[in-house]
Amino acid sequence: MRKYRVKPYKVPRWMVPAIEILRPRERVSVSVWAERNRVLPSGNAIPGPWRNSVTPYLVEIMDAFSDDTTEKIIFVKPTQVGGTSAMENALGSLIDQEPAPTMVVYPSDALAERTVEAKLEPMIRQCKALAEKYREHESKRLELKFQGMTVYLTGANSAADLSSTNIRNLFLDEVDKFPGATKKEADPVSLAIERTKTYFNRKIFLASTPTLKTGPIWKAKEEADAEKHYFVPCPHCGQFIELKFAQIKWPSKDDVPDQTERAEMATYVCQACGCIITDRDKAAMLQAGRWQAVRQTTTTPKSVAYWMNTLYSPFTRFSDIAREFMRSKDDPELLHNFVNSWLAEPWEDTKLKTNAEMVMERQTEVPAWSLPAWTKLLTGGIDVQENCLYWVIRAWGDFMTSQNVAHGQALSMAEVERVMNTEFSLPDGGKVMVNLALMDSGDQTDAVYEFCTMNMDWVRPCKGVQSLQGHYKISTVDKAGSRANGMQLVLVDGGKYKDMIAGRMRRPNGNGSWMVHKDCDLEYAEQVTAEHKITERAGGKEVQRWVLKSSHADNHYLDCEVYAAAAADVLEVRSLFLKNPDRAEEQAPKPEPPKPQPAPEENWIQQNENWF
Repeated sequence: MRKYRVKPYKVPRWMVPAIEILRPRERVSVSVWAERNRVLPSGNAIPGPWRNSVTPYLVEIMDAFSDDTTEKIIFVKPTQVGGTSAMENALGSLIDQEPAPTMVVYPSDALAERTVEAKLEPMIRQCKALAEKYREHESKRLELKFQGMTVYLTGANSAADLSSTNIRNLFLDEVDKFPGATKKEADPVSLAIERTKTYFNRKIFLASTPTLKTGPIWKAKEEADAEKHYFVPCPHCGQFIELKFAQIKWPSKDDVPDQTERAEMATYVCQACGCIITDRDKAAMLQAGRWQAVRQTTTTPKSVAYWMNTLYSPFTRFSDIAREFMRSKDDPELLHNFVNSWLAEPWEDTKLKTNAEMVMERQTEVPAWSLPAWTKLLTGGIDVQENCLYWVIRAWGDFMTSQNVAHGQALSMAEVERVMNTEFSLPDGGKVMVNLALMDSGDQTDAVYEFCTMNMDWVRPCKGVQSLQGHYKISTVDKAGSRANGMQLVLVDGGKYKDMIAGRMRRPNGNGSWMVHKDCDLEYAEQVTAEHKITERAGGKEVQRWVLKSSHADNHYLDCEVYAAAAADVLEVRSLFLKNPDRAEEQAPKPEPPKPQPAPEENWIQQNENWF
């Protein structure tokens, strides 16, 4: 068979430009695109070509736009960490590499116009790849035309603009400053997101400094499939740590009276090894840092929230943060701004604050499993979890004086039964056992009812409810066919008991105080203070409620203490002193002398330590 040689086809020179145009472009991540193309104008902290090494924590946030599995990106941030620049880089990369209908929403139309003039148009002109695609003569003030796409810019106050035209990419900047929903329209965030639902490959980016826990950015963070925080290696021990405001230390006022001088001496103390970290260490730490999930509900999250505070900013020194706190701590408005804009935490107008240190200060000289001399009642509280049970036993005396005498975890209800049937000895030789315990029936309800039926001489099921007229109410189990049907069920208003516990915890040890046994453990102290009471706006009204200080905190021992207090109320603990009025003063423990108060700035940090 005859073989033919195929001569290579030589492309005419005139076709080369056309082929280059038709050749598929290499698609790169947003961070790579930014380093190749972005130029920051004068007026930025570091003008000139974009360098990922300056703010390495922004790389993963930007590159989430290149991840096909990620649909929604949430960035909860302080000011001055480059968040807006990261959003602009993502927008530029989309215009150049993946054109599609896009919208950017700002708090108002006026801000949208200023942003176009001050930031977006300079970015387009200084970036060759964008300038070549920009159709300036076809564009309007808030409608920028590019080759293959239009970028719509609008304010959150323009409801009509938010509810028309389908878009694939949506950027929402400073969402906590958006106006709220009205009777006629949904909230601006929901309206804007509605416009993306026809695209299966949509991208939604929300960024903001938080304001309140009920604000859009914090709610988006809490609802995200995954939440990530930035961890950096300590230059001394190598352990990856999260930078927290509570770890910034400075001399006391007694040692260094001048406030400015004290702030200048501020350093960071590693929570892992106790070594001092200075501003000079920060750049290398940031370079070696990494985002780590602190909460994740699925293996392939569609929505990812990134959270960081201003301690990570390469443009802010530890002393700047200390100085701003000292300036703000005594002025509620300034402190509000510091919490939001520097710590990237929601502001909470707290009415009752507790912390683990306060619990540890409530220790007495009476060891665990021993009873104070003034004991008249013993009650228990049991919180039922999926794989274990938490329990507490509390002694009660006149004037609601109380002390935790024991607490722990049990792996079975049989173990809890043994604990609650422990015989305690009073200092005068008398013997007592738990008079009444309340057991949470919200989880494993049938098993709890069965257990209470078998042990009804000392335990009752209970259920948490809100807005009771009193602290508790006696009801009955209504479960046809169950042995527990008709059994006493105690309804407990947990908020009222948390108010009581927090209020009495603030009293010095003594008459009417809420106390704990000697050598109390820190885990118990942290769980008992895992919640705080905040004021929120709901339906145009201010409401107060107890919420977790952080979404992943445990509060099982707090629930146990609530149940133990409710059990004491069922036993009429508030009238104990009336039963023996002559000995009430004699039996009441004498108050301890007040302890030295911390410096003002230390007091604020202590009361907010669990935020971190």
